[in-house]
Amino acid sequence: MSENPLIELPKFGQSVWHDYIRRQEVLSGGLKRRIDEDGLLGVTSNPSIFEKAIAGSNDYDDGIARLANEGLEAAQIYERLAVEDIQSATDVFRPIYDRTEGRDGFVSLEVSPLLAHDTQASLEEARHLFRSVGRPNVMIKIPGTKEGLPAIEQALSEGININITLLFGIERYAEVANVYLRALEKRAAEGKPIDRVASVASVFVSRIDSLLDPQFEAKLQSAASPEERKKIESLIGKVAVANTKLIYQKYKEIFKTARFEALAQKGARVQRPLWGSTSTKNPKYNDVLYVEDLIGPDTVNTMPTATMDAFRDHGKTRATIEEGLDEARQVIAQLAAAGIDLGAVTQQLEDQGVEAFAHDYKKLLASIEEKKSLGTQAARR
Repeated sequence: MSENPLIELPKFGQSVWHDYIRRQEVLSGGLKRRIDEDGLLGVTSNPSIFEKAIAGSNDYDDGIARLANEGLEAAQIYERLAVEDIQSATDVFRPIYDRTEGRDGFVSLEVSPLLAHDTQASLEEARHLFRSVGRPNVMIKIPGTKEGLPAIEQALSEGININITLLFGIERYAEVANVYLRALEKRAAEGKPIDRVASVASVFVSRIDSLLDPQFEAKLQSAASPEERKKIESLIGKVAVANTKLIYQKYKEIFKTARFEALAQKGARVQRPLWGSTSTKNPKYNDVLYVEDLIGPDTVNTMPTATMDAFRDHGKTRATIEEGLDEARQVIAQLAAAGIDLGAVTQQLEDQGVEAFAHDYKKLLASIEEKKSLGTQAARR
């Protein structure tokens, strides 16, 4: 029997994290099994994942009833439930965190998406959640919006591990990497240790193709010549991977500088790029496209369950992140000729991402409110 391809990925420098959390997964030993069998090295969560876990199961009903009896509001109940789950998961991952000396073994918890454009409130919530979880291997997620960047910088300089989420474009990625360097420089200047401050820059992949492919299909209908048609066809399903590969080149450029080297001398680690949103939305595409084409050193791929299962079943492993770079540059260069402004596209995706997480967060609170009232009615009977 061939070896599990998920186990192979770390040989190429890539860590496998799971984009999923649910109480039952931890309690049943499922999480530990994934660590043992798939070489899982971390977990990411977000309000959408918690919404599915809490609204879509009975796992949390007793917890909601218990916390409702304490007089807590829906948002407070969610936070307590999430913190409990994150604490349980970080404890399962703690041996990995210790073994890898703080490189892996992290579990991410996101600040409220309603704060995505509020710098001070994001910072205060990041501090509060970091303290509440009280584990060295928790990462607090803050969206990499313009307003999020100062909060991210301050939190990192205070030694809070940060997962910067909802990144799409190369320019914003570069800003985020430089924020990390500035935070470490500030911390080092204050004489504080920087060897255990951890951060990942979460680049969302598939959503770019999901947004652009329908636009290309529409442009095909009005193509004036076979040449124009061929150019447009060459972009379908190609932009997300090309954009991600060029972000990785920017990562290498930033973390090979004398500036970072000076921090590395003091124990700093690179801020790894993390590939998120790696499930394939288009059924015509290879279902492990956004894993197979983005394998390389110092990267993380956080996969949803279906993608992880698919890759375990038929994924192929080799170092691919630096393959086809000329083609990637060509794809991005051709976008402008096709009338697509990639900067506007990535900003639109960031705005939509913030909105979608906020929507799911509100749905989550409504679901808790409903379970609360059902529990209260049952108790009265």
